[in-house]
Amino acid sequence: MSQKDRVLIFDTTLRDGEQSPGASMTKEEKVRIAKSLERMRVDIIEAGFAVASRGDFDAVQAVANSVSESVVCSLARALEKDIDVAGEALAKAKQSRIHTFIATSPIHMQYKLKMEPDRVVETAVSAIQRARKYTDNVEFSCEDAGRSELDFLCRIIEQAIKAGAGTINIPDTVGYAIPEQFGCTIKQLIERIPNADQAIFSVHCHNDLGLAVANSLSAVANGARQVECTINGLGERAGNASLEEIVMAIRTRNDFFNIETGIDTTQIVPASKLVSQVTGFPVQPNKAIVGINAFAHESGIHQDGVLKHRETYEIMKAEDVGWTNNRMVLGKHSGRNAFRSHMLEIGIEFDSEASLNETFSRFKDLADKKHEIFDDDLLSLVSSQANRCEVERYRLESLKVSSETGEQAETEMVITIDGVEAKAIGKGCGPVDSAFKAIEAVVHSDSTLLLYNVSAITQGTDSQAEVAVRLDIAGNVVNGQGADLDIVTASVKAYLNALNSAETAAERQHPQQP
Repeated sequence: MSQKDRVLIFDTTLRDGEQSPGASMTKEEKVRIAKSLERMRVDIIEAGFAVASRGDFDAVQAVANSVSESVVCSLARALEKDIDVAGEALAKAKQSRIHTFIATSPIHMQYKLKMEPDRVVETAVSAIQRARKYTDNVEFSCEDAGRSELDFLCRIIEQAIKAGAGTINIPDTVGYAIPEQFGCTIKQLIERIPNADQAIFSVHCHNDLGLAVANSLSAVANGARQVECTINGLGERAGNASLEEIVMAIRTRNDFFNIETGIDTTQIVPASKLVSQVTGFPVQPNKAIVGINAFAHESGIHQDGVLKHRETYEIMKAEDVGWTNNRMVLGKHSGRNAFRSHMLEIGIEFDSEASLNETFSRFKDLADKKHEIFDDDLLSLVSSQANRCEVERYRLESLKVSSETGEQAETEMVITIDGVEAKAIGKGCGPVDSAFKAIEAVVHSDSTLLLYNVSAITQGTDSQAEVAVRLDIAGNVVNGQGADLDIVTASVKAYLNALNSAETAAERQHPQQP
């Protein structure tokens, strides 16, 4: 396909998505998600903001070293240090991009940058030229372009392209744009800028008014050929444009857009589930494409229509985005090779025999307790194993819960703390409340529970419970995940996982970005 027929998908789940409060990811989690995005054939993966912290630098570097098919990108402000650190982090990437930005709206230039427009242009050009020393693939963003003056955008973009930026991003940083207006802006920029044909125009829309996807698609209809988006629409404030909605809108309404993406859409649902598990942000049931009800029909009229002819009420096939029956034929008598082969079929590849053996052992334990095993059970096993912290200071050894109508619940448990067993007892208004109070009785983390979410991984009363918690510990927000056939045990595992994460959590400070 020619460039005019193709829209590039730029995924920023690992960078902008991570800026959702409580969505910080470890280096290992970022690599897992990056590999999932690579399997989906995402064109560009923005792995992070290398200068933000040592943890971000290591994560960008790890993704750059792990991904070969997709371009790996790091964000950088229009500052020499930012660009140098990004270049260093991306040094071993097979394909790299530096994404540098500066604000262009009057309100940002006056109050945030405290710079005159001429100086902003000079700074942008200098940053692009410096980035070109590290890579030929440079993207420039006009931060808060949605509230910028069109004449000034034309001026700075023309100079940015002359300086060597091959991609020009027009972000609606604060989610202010309206689709018709935003599409018109993209069209005018492409028509008015003399060297516009020498760059790909991109958009990055935020969802403050619920219009991120609509604005992005309007931009595509008016000439944008890259869309910046995230899995599940993850992102700061109200989030970003959802990758799954952008891709499937372009694919389903190809009659209107007459363009394509290179995305393997069957990988959408697995990626959505992985991001949800890693961040602890559940996907709402009626979320387009990836919500559990997205292809469900309860109305008798709808059911009858779908049974007679699927397209009466479905505009997409569930299988095309990765939904399957997901019943696994393996059982407790299955061997390692059959297990490994099935895991490959659902997109899980083990990086070592030790990792395979540990997961296989945990699968056998689950198969002894649970009659039916589903693919989602397996994904949960892998996720819980990957979420285990390198330094596991706190570990659950045993748990006993007493609950009676009209009485307070009581929990007794044994926790290993730095290798030493401690007995904990707590009372509360329910089993989970008493369990968390028991933990705090011996750990004394003085944490505040910001979020507690429990969901069934599969169907049936013997389903595993998957619990996500978010704790604020002295201003440091951390997530924890746990899964078990018993809801209280899963909750305790999630709480302890969050405490373990807090022990090694790196400080992350992100300035405002596109």
